[in-house]
Amino acid sequence: MNRHQELLDLVESFRVDFEKFYSKGNKTAGIRVRKHMQELKKMAQVVRDEVQNVKEKEESTTA
Repeated sequence: MNRHQELLDLVESFRVDFEKFYSKGNKTAGIRVRKHMQELKKMAQVVRDEVQNVKEKEESTTA
């Protein structure tokens, strides 16, 4: 599975809690939303690191 699909699946898994918090005001769902956002932040950092490594690898092979 590629990173793009992993990211889409991750965001989709948050949808129910987002709806509960933002539409219904469920405070417990808000706690879960914060947890989900932390997971997203971690994944974003992994993707950023991978992109940087690919760029560096390409630059070293073309130089």
